[in-house]
Amino acid sequence: MKIHVLQHSSINTLGTIEEYAKIKNHPLESTRFYETKSPPKLDSFDLLIIMGGPIGVYDYKENPWLRDEKEFIKQAIEAGKPVLGICLGSQLLADVLGARIYENKYMEMGWFPIRETTEGKESDFLKGLPEEITVFHWHSRTFDLPAGSVHLFESEGCRNQGFIYDSRVVALQFHPEVNEERIESLIKRFGDAMADGPFVQKKQEMLGQRKYLAGTKEFMFSILDKFEKITATCL
Repeated sequence: MKIHVLQHSSINTLGTIEEYAKIKNHPLESTRFYETKSPPKLDSFDLLIIMGGPIGVYDYKENPWLRDEKEFIKQAIEAGKPVLGICLGSQLLADVLGARIYENKYMEMGWFPIRETTEGKESDFLKGLPEEITVFHWHSRTFDLPAGSVHLFESEGCRNQGFIYDSRVVALQFHPEVNEERIESLIKRFGDAMADGPFVQKKQEMLGQRKYLAGTKEFMFSILDKFEKITATCL
């Protein structure tokens, strides 16, 4: 399975995605939009992963390449490619699929549980995954569900935590790919700007959570295993 990743910031590293690719011996390449603005050819990859980043989906003035990225994502979906979007990536998917992106009522930063929705429990994609799991969050925005999508996850602080579209396009508002190094870099870069709130943890609560990190890694690997099977049917 050839994986291509779209990255928007050096802070948003690949974490356990890179670890999975190495273990599975899957080729992994990336387009770093903060360095270059040329996405790959559609026939050069099997799975497209869209990462997070400290920008908004409508920030065209500061990031004019966003329009080109959205067009590329649209082309990938129309070409039948399996796609996974994480945090900003999930918002880009929602936007490309015609849904609205906006500020959530609450900011979510830290380790908080998500749970499968009633609708999500009926999805084949979630079979074998835990009905509830504590994952890492770092966002203030959310999205509406695109028409024709299936609502997968929700949390107390954010109703729309994930969806699947056309059985192969998955959006996850949370961060299943994080490792300790990634969390440390986020806190170092943005921690001083964190506002208080019911779903914003203290810095010390975010770090050293080995149990949550292990569970998140297993969850991420399971998600990628599912994409491995999906890509096999799309080849």
